[in-house]
Amino acid sequence: MFIQTESTPNPATLKFLPGRDVMGEGQVADFPSKEAADHSPLALALFELPEVSRVFFGADFISVTKRDGDWKHIKPAILGTIMEHFTRGLPLLEGTAEERDDQDYGEGDPEVISQIKELIETRVRPAVAQDGGDIIFKGFDGGAGIV
Repeated sequence: MFIQTESTPNPATLKFLPGRDVMGEGQVADFPSKEAADHSPLALALFELPEVSRVFFGADFISVTKRDGDWKHIKPAILGTIMEHFTRGLPLLEGTAEERDDQDYGEGDPEVISQIKELIETRVRPAVAQDGGDIIFKGFDGGAGIV
């Protein structure tokens, strides 16, 4: 397995591209702390590295944000952790989708939803992806867009 890395505008965040789907199209998972990563074996393993402060899973990448230190010293441990996880065939997330995401944001105006999704795809997602993140539309309820 060959894992590529890609820098982001944020020097504390690096994207790791394992050459395979991570979350799949339209799916993301953000772990701002070790406590938030309790249902992800890979995120938990990455948080075992003391330099790791945040983990984000995108469609085909993993973004890691470091606390301190130089990437040349931190990157090998992160690459090893990611490679071991995927070669062992461990699950990315544990539990059902309902347990991980039980919020229902209701239904909204189909035309407004279409416009929101188009704006996300054409303007917001490219900007967020440059910084190692992703964004997905979760729903629209009474004038409040939830992403």
